[in-house]
Amino acid sequence: MTNHDFDVIIIGAGLSGIGTACQIASQHPDKTIAVLERRERLGGTWDLFRYPGIRSDSDMFTFGYKFRPWVDYKVLAPGAAIRDYISDTAAEHGIDEKVHYGLKIVAADWSSDEARWAVTAVREATGEKLTYTCGFLVSATGYYNHDAGFLPTFPGSDQFDGQQIHPQFWPEDLDYAGKKVVVIGSGATAVTLVPSMAGTAEHVTMLQRSPSYIFAVPAFDKISAVLNRFLPEKLVNRLARKRNIALQRAIYVSCRRWPTMMRRFLLAHVRRQVGPSVDMANFTPAYMPWDERLCAVPDGDLFNALKAGEASVVTDQIDTFTKTGIKLKSGRELEADIIVTATGLQVQMLGGLKLTVDGEPRELHDGLTYKAVLVEDVPNLAWIFGYTNAPWTLKSDIAGEYICRLLAHMEDNGYAVATPRDDDASADGGGILDALQSGYVQRAKHTLPRQGSRGPWKVTMDYGHDCKMLQDDPIEDGHLQFEARRPALARVG
Repeated sequence: MTNHDFDVIIIGAGLSGIGTACQIASQHPDKTIAVLERRERLGGTWDLFRYPGIRSDSDMFTFGYKFRPWVDYKVLAPGAAIRDYISDTAAEHGIDEKVHYGLKIVAADWSSDEARWAVTAVREATGEKLTYTCGFLVSATGYYNHDAGFLPTFPGSDQFDGQQIHPQFWPEDLDYAGKKVVVIGSGATAVTLVPSMAGTAEHVTMLQRSPSYIFAVPAFDKISAVLNRFLPEKLVNRLARKRNIALQRAIYVSCRRWPTMMRRFLLAHVRRQVGPSVDMANFTPAYMPWDERLCAVPDGDLFNALKAGEASVVTDQIDTFTKTGIKLKSGRELEADIIVTATGLQVQMLGGLKLTVDGEPRELHDGLTYKAVLVEDVPNLAWIFGYTNAPWTLKSDIAGEYICRLLAHMEDNGYAVATPRDDDASADGGGILDALQSGYVQRAKHTLPRQGSRGPWKVTMDYGHDCKMLQDDPIEDGHLQFEARRPALARVG
């Protein structure tokens, strides 16, 4: 069994993991860092998902890293471009040389005697087991299971003679030209797939149990492109980022504060996009805006496919799959050569690893999240969890800044251990995503951490609030307990 010891280990080489590693490497060049990645390439989500049209669902000025601005004026970037951006960022900061590939992380155990984490990894290609040790551990694995997407049991699914595909495992050689395609789902993946396949396929039908709120955004940022003729690119990017952060927050707050008014606004927007010939029942959700995430479509591509007759939307319940398609509860049958089950993801915390403290099992949902970065009663562990009501990277960026501040504070004061403690009994038992009614959230309530009723234990999903808390508020606040440094261990590897 091989041993490797580092100051900081980051699990996951996706958007959050690479960003956090770059921040730590920049702010703490003296610290040794390792990034452990299960796949054979970095990129995380943007390397795993390969379905047609995959792209960001947030504008790239706010989805890109603050420390390395996105420099293209395309608003919603394709997945391949995002992966290249992550890869280029890693190379620019020397993080590409610190990534250890092909490692499935199965366990992490904290030793109070040694003040270190022991991380157990399995090299999947050979079955070899390795142990990595570190003083500080960061989980940047996202929140879904890479091994399996969510797939409901559909009656008669074994009868269907065509192909059934989940977007998480898209075949690279799939030929859908001239074929009838049914996409089951109404979320971000479905509204991306339908217009991307339309035109090549004979026809694409989006089959939904219930509608989602969908709005069109410009595919190209014309304002920033014009400003760049007169102003430096860095200034233009900074202005665009501030503008978009403010706009996103305003939309979210308006939806929560004036849901009926915003519902009318969003539905009127759809009516203008689809025209009078499309049934608005297919675009009128039963819930209020931001009870579930909104879906963005660039330049209204979904609406254009519908108006062109290349795609259609059906709202109904599935009775059974048949040999040639899907029979609906209404009695209608949808013919299909290919059925795409865009039915969501399986939530999984910490990449599914077994977490223990001094040999005692710990589950994330048993503790509170501290500043939505650390975990109650778990020493020297950070987990990166982005926003659900704003671009993910906004939160991962400032979480990385906080980790850098915390490491500097520990170094300056001779601390080896930092552990959040809820001595004020602020727990209220609520989950961190209770405001969302999305299916994947409801299915994952038993796995997600809890939040408190006040202070650093409460999750606000508010970028402005979090910037102050993570970037400006004192590190020592009475809730984070520190222990002095112990004798250094000999380094191996």
